[in-house]
Amino acid sequence: MDDELRERVEREAEKHALLNAVKYESDADVGAVMGPLMGENPDFRPHGDEIPGVVGGVVARVNDLSTEAKRDRLEDLAPEELAEIEAEDEEDEHDLPDLPNVDDYDEVRMRAAPNPNGPWHIGHARMPAVIGTYKERYDGSFVVRFDDTDPETKRPDLDAYDAILDDIDYLGFEPDDVIVASDRLETYYEHARDLIDAGGAYTCSCSGETFSELKNSGEACPHREKDPETIREEFEAMVDGEYDSGEMVLRVRTDIEHKNPALRDWVAFRMIDTPHPREEAAEYRCWPMLDFQSGVDDHLTGVTHIIRGIDLQDSAKRQRFVYDYFDWEYPEVIHWGHVQVDAYDVKLSTSTLKEKIEAGDLDGWDDPRAPTLKSLRRRGIRGEAVVEALIGLGTSTSNVDLSMSSIYAANRELVDDDAERYFLVRDGERFDVEGGPDAGHPPIHPDHEDRGERTIPAAGGVVLEPGDVPAAGERVWLKGYACVRRERDGASAIGADSETLVATDDDIDVVRDGDVDVVHWAPAEDNIDVQMRTPDGDVTGVAEPDFAETTVDDVVQFERVGFARVDEHGSEESVVYWTHP
Repeated sequence: MDDELRERVEREAEKHALLNAVKYESDADVGAVMGPLMGENPDFRPHGDEIPGVVGGVVARVNDLSTEAKRDRLEDLAPEELAEIEAEDEEDEHDLPDLPNVDDYDEVRMRAAPNPNGPWHIGHARMPAVIGTYKERYDGSFVVRFDDTDPETKRPDLDAYDAILDDIDYLGFEPDDVIVASDRLETYYEHARDLIDAGGAYTCSCSGETFSELKNSGEACPHREKDPETIREEFEAMVDGEYDSGEMVLRVRTDIEHKNPALRDWVAFRMIDTPHPREEAAEYRCWPMLDFQSGVDDHLTGVTHIIRGIDLQDSAKRQRFVYDYFDWEYPEVIHWGHVQVDAYDVKLSTSTLKEKIEAGDLDGWDDPRAPTLKSLRRRGIRGEAVVEALIGLGTSTSNVDLSMSSIYAANRELVDDDAERYFLVRDGERFDVEGGPDAGHPPIHPDHEDRGERTIPAAGGVVLEPGDVPAAGERVWLKGYACVRRERDGASAIGADSETLVATDDDIDVVRDGDVDVVHWAPAEDNIDVQMRTPDGDVTGVAEPDFAETTVDDVVQFERVGFARVDEHGSEESVVYWTHP
């Protein structure tokens, strides 16, 4: 091997050694280097007996470098290969797959298109969670478009527009643009006129039943061959509100013999007699169907990628007919399955929730029994915890189950460090205490001794939860206080259960040895009445006196009960909302 060849071998070996070390964040391995080295350089093969010795020396030198020095050297030798490794590492960090064909667009632009008929339930949060995450990954744009062009069957709720934007803010995202479809009727009319001029639409006065029979048999509607002037006149009469509901529609001309009947000459506009609840749109009677309105808006607002339910696959197929007439490029489409959420008895349905609220079965959208974002927010669950759990579902076309435990786990990591500890005793049983100190002093937070201790008075007696009460003669450890034994009353051998707890001389070893359980407690006299609202119903109890020092919106941990958000401190009781275990 001459000097020139040796230099080439060393240079190539160094590159592959660095690639191996950086990719796997470890020392390079001679065997791992030899394969790609010889594969990329077939002219090295005649010197196969000498090359391992050269590679061994190069690998040793590379392994002597620091991690940062290895990366810097690789950036000098093979910047493109380093970029590929870093891209792979970045991709591995994502629960969501890469969006398709992002390099074909100057900017990734995605939209959430809610129907504003009420605040969002948990399932609704998946779309903004995913879109907001993609926006951050690609430095793209997030559009919120209120699809409110059905003032009758999916009648908008005037409060829902702001409520949904509040929900998006709670999740941690801010839309770049907010669009209201009912403000854009004239835009849809103009595109309908252009579609008519292109021969892509016709007016039809068939009854729904009649057209359905024709469509299913693959027969053309008799109105399909109307002259263009008549179509234009009848559409303008629709716009002017001269027809009643069901009397006239505008259809997109597709393929009347298409193998999928749902795509045959579908309705683009129909008449609705019910006025829109928004004053700005109340005078309109000719309304676009969602597939037409949404398709036009996606193009005009520059949407590049659409995520929609797997059950809406026909929407893209319908819209492509319109796009073909206008010679538009259709956005990339990702279809996903539905989300099902455990832990709730209430259906994930805005209309169902609204009915229950109106009937008084739920107190409102933020009732802890409601599977809504407003409920989670009032319970002290942070939006980023909801996003993390939803992102973990990916974008599978299969239906997926969201376990509330995944939201709880994510939120626990966010709140645990700041949540001060308190005792809450539910349905407490009262006991006198003898022989112990006047107060207990458990830590404010077990992981932060510097935060100090609480003071819980015990001289006036204590209360324990029924499941924590020891049998006569048995011991328990009152956390932050001492070990106590329940006394017996009476002179009989069996005796009666006493309402007195006597402090013992036991030390903490009895707990470590597993002989004595540790329980929480509260003072019998100097305590705070608490109502805790939970998804399973309201619970009452008493808390230690220091709990009164908390402020509204604090998230605390009631030890052995769970986390809770402070909702209010009243003159007679405090109200908290249970967060999670």
